[in-house]
This record gives sequence, structure tokens and C-alpha cells, in this order.
Amino acid sequence: IKDMPIEHIRRLRQAYFASITFLDAQVGLMLDALEDNGLMDKTIIVFWSDHGYFIGEKALWYKFKNYETAFRSPLIIAAPGMAPGDCERVVELLDIYPTVTDLAGLTPQSKLEGASLRPLMENPKAAWARPAIGQNNVGYSIRTEQYRFTRYGESLDQWELYDHTNDPEERANLIRQNKSLEIAKQLNETLKPYRGSKSGKKKK
Repeated sequence: IKDMPIEHIRRLRQAYFASITFLDAQVGLMLDALEDNGLMDKTIIVFWSDHGYFIGEKALWYKFKNYETAFRSPLIIAAPGMAPGDCERVVELLDIYPTVTDLAGLTPQSKLEGASLRPLMENPKAAWARPAIGQNNVGYSIRTEQYRFTRYGESLDQWELYDHTNDPEERANLIRQNKSLEIAKQLNETLKPYRGSKSGKKKK
């Protein structure tokens, strides 16, 4: 949305932050209820949301672009016996189900695309080499620990590669700089099984 009046931008951001504040209060009420009823030590709590939302970053609004801001989402898991901590590894919401079944001592379904996050909950630096796959109506994206690769089509001018170690705001497309092309090609190959499916799941 170009040339949006500054006052309109303020109102949009105010409404967005107000909705977050309201949601935060509701989460607080739920946690208070668990504590009041002595259930905190018996409950697995998972907090997650839809994917991200642009409120003016990169001059974009809403969700429909394959950048980190649009694909990243909050994920908090608390479980009895698990020490609190932070983990900055790349995971997917597909991992929630196998994680909860693992923590609950249940047997998950045999064919899952996600994996239990319990190893990372126990040790945030544990070995973990699973990328996260993203898709919307304009293209596909894969996020590894270091890179985000996005393809909107077949030609190189429809590819983007960002190095999150040195460029967390995704400002320098390495494809345009003729850098790391081999890395982009490898990530494009990794994406192949996911392309062509509206759900973003692997083709069978």
C-alpha cells in the first residue's frame, strides 16, 4: 500500500498492538486459572499463532510476502519437569504434535513430517538440522539455521537468498550480488518435493 497517510499507519499499528495486549491478558487469565486449581505441574502448555504480519516493514502490509517477518511466529512450550529457557533454533509448527505426544508419554502416528522438540527443550544446543518450509500464493521458502532461500519462479531473478548470520533483516539478496549461488541451488533442490502442493506438504 503506497502513500498511506501517517495517521492511518498509526491507527493500524495501534490496533495491532492493542490486539496483542488483549491476547496477552487472556493468556494471563488462563495461567492464573491453572495455578488457582493446582494444575500447573500437571499441564503441558503450548502457545503459538498464525504466521507473522507486516505493519509497514519493507513498506509492506499484511502477510503476503516470503520474508522472515511474514513466516516467523511465536512458539512457547512449557511442560512439567522441563526447566525454562530460550531456544533460537529453526523449527516448524508441524513439530507441535509430535512434541506434545512425546512429552505426554503417548505414541504418535507413524507417518509424520514434524519431529519432537523435546531434545531442544532439554538442550537448546542439541544437534538439529531440520529446515522450515514456507509457502504462500506467490512462492516457496526454506529457512535453515543460516539462510532463507525463496523462489517465486524458475529464473534466477525470481530467487532470493539471505544470510541471517550477517543480514537478519534480509536487506541484501545474495543472488543479485552473484554470491552463494551454489547454496541457493542446493536449497532449491531441497524445496522440490514441496512445490506444487497447496498445503505445502511433500508430494507422495
